[in-house]
Amino acid sequence: MRRRRSSITFRLTLLFAAVSTAVLLLLGLLIGNTVEQHFVEQDMGLLTGKLDLAGHLLEKVHTPADLDGLAAQLDDSLVGHHGLAMLVRGSGERTLFATADARFPPSLLERGAIRNPPRPQVWRQEDPPGTQPGTQPRRGIAALLPTGIAGFPPLLVAVAVDITHHEHFMASFRHTLWLFVAIAAVLVGLLGWVAVRHGLAPLQAIRQGAAGVTANRLDYRLAVDAVPVELAELAATLNDMLARLEDSFQRLKDFSSDLAHELRTPISNLMTATQVALTRARTADEYREVLASNAEEYERLARMIGDMLFLAQAEHGLIVPNREPVDLAAQVRELFDFFGALAEEKALHLSLSGAGQVIGDKLMLRRALANLLSNAIRHTPKGGNIRVHIEAGADGTSLVIENSGEPIPQEHLSRIFDRFYRANPSRHGNAEGAGLGLAITRSIIHAHGGEIYARSGIDSVSFEMRMA
Repeated sequence: MRRRRSSITFRLTLLFAAVSTAVLLLLGLLIGNTVEQHFVEQDMGLLTGKLDLAGHLLEKVHTPADLDGLAAQLDDSLVGHHGLAMLVRGSGERTLFATADARFPPSLLERGAIRNPPRPQVWRQEDPPGTQPGTQPRRGIAALLPTGIAGFPPLLVAVAVDITHHEHFMASFRHTLWLFVAIAAVLVGLLGWVAVRHGLAPLQAIRQGAAGVTANRLDYRLAVDAVPVELAELAATLNDMLARLEDSFQRLKDFSSDLAHELRTPISNLMTATQVALTRARTADEYREVLASNAEEYERLARMIGDMLFLAQAEHGLIVPNREPVDLAAQVRELFDFFGALAEEKALHLSLSGAGQVIGDKLMLRRALANLLSNAIRHTPKGGNIRVHIEAGADGTSLVIENSGEPIPQEHLSRIFDRFYRANPSRHGNAEGAGLGLAITRSIIHAHGGEIYARSGIDSVSFEMRMA
């Protein structure tokens, strides 16, 4: 079963809403705790104030008889304080004063558990029989306060306040707060969805533009300045990809056109020769002559197809040259011997100067040098000169092949390494070659990490190859 993928808009909206809700919850908890702490401090202020008042009254008790009037004084001090309860106990758990609702938990009245300063305790009031139990929450403290009677043990004084109003307020506050958080989370989610949709609008524009790219419309480019900064690099990368695709499609188109054009001539020659041979009966020698001519055309086709396969592999980086030391001067001398007969036929003078060594594939480099020398011999007039100069330097080794003869116009130099390109159109279609030699040479040099250049002088043409 195919898993359904969630959209970026949904993910970002969910994340935005979750983070916002978490922040609101933490803020709500902080506010709730702050308000709760405020009520605690308010209650403690009231309770400690009553303890201080009781302690002040106890300090004025100097005789046991004065204790009899203590209850009236404490009762007067509680006038107007509704919900406030007080209990005063002497030794032997004797109650000296207690309000009507002075019902304290035993844990608060344990003398051994009383600390200074007093610690507050919250409990549910144990209401009298016949009433609903546990409806009045209380917060109270207890302390041992001395009297003015010498040697008299301290009295236990406990005070408590009704916090029903505080709990009702906090319950209402929390209900309102969580309702607000829930509504705010929904609103934030909606606003986040709108913001994300608006923020991702440039991506939709990029998608729509890319959807219109076809093989006939590869010149389309994204407007980098019209997208946000975060998407500028993506748009630039897509533009680079489109440029590479356009270049690849154009080279493929040119390759197909050139290949069809170049294959047409030998195939046409084969068809013509075969049709002519079949027009009438011929002798064995005549048939042999036709087959020999056809064999030459087949060889030309085989070389052309082999060269095209080599160039296709080179353009896709499939050529991995071997790495071994190659003596360029030795290779040039061997090629001089190989082309010696052609040079003598045209009375050409071949010369070599300098020496150098590179790391590369010997057979591939020999093929590149052979293509350059063959090209020089082919285009050098009779009695001309072909000079090869090798120079090794700190930045690499260079090899220059210069031949005298007709210069190449500047408008042709930039395309002289293209497939099937000939600087002189009059040579097109002759038996000199398919126009792939220089293209193969450039591919070999590039596979070795080098460069090759063509220069044209007043009465000479030179090719320079540089390798590290």
